[in-house]
Amino acid sequence: MDTKAKVKIGEFSRNGKTRAAHALEGLDHDYAAKETLVPLGILNLQNDCTDIIFGTSTETSDFIVDGLEIWWDKNKADYSHIKKLVINLDNGPSVSSRRTQFIRRMVEFSEASGLEIHLVYYPPYHSKYNPVERCWGSLERHWNGELLNSVEKAVKWASSMTWKGLNASVSLLDKVYEKGVSLTKEEMQKYQAQIRRSDKLPKWDVKILPQAG
Repeated sequence: MDTKAKVKIGEFSRNGKTRAAHALEGLDHDYAAKETLVPLGILNLQNDCTDIIFGTSTETSDFIVDGLEIWWDKNKADYSHIKKLVINLDNGPSVSSRRTQFIRRMVEFSEASGLEIHLVYYPPYHSKYNPVERCWGSLERHWNGELLNSVEKAVKWASSMTWKGLNASVSLLDKVYEKGVSLTKEEMQKYQAQIRRSDKLPKWDVKILPQAG
């Protein structure tokens, strides 16, 4: 699971090569974007299926966990037998294991799904080894020099991207998120009993148990 750099919607040059007979001309100055999309990618390593959730607001812990919930609601029927979900991710600020709102939302997700959640973080400056990063590279090559001048066009192009022969599943999450949501130490106490941190790598190896677990 990983977020990608924000995508500006507008007549902007993307420095790629178009497939059209004639090159499209984009703006040569960085004018204000019509809108900005925040891409969240989830790559299922069992079947190579890629999900992309575009947010229209801002990158926050709540956006990321809402995207994960969308993914799970779509896939849970195929994985009704599993008891544990392992998530590989980088140590970005919105998904850090020290981000109180992210951990609270993951505890709530664990409770709602009944799953043990195992968060496995890549070390700093090593997120490029996360397999989902290669999906982002594929997306950049796919929409190439196209002018993404509307949200609908960006979503359509992303939907036609393929990874290992499979089309990406794309969702649009049109919800406004508040930045800077955090919990006090006292508020976090109610969640601590369900959190297990590795003795050797407490920031990068975290398990979250449902209360029944």
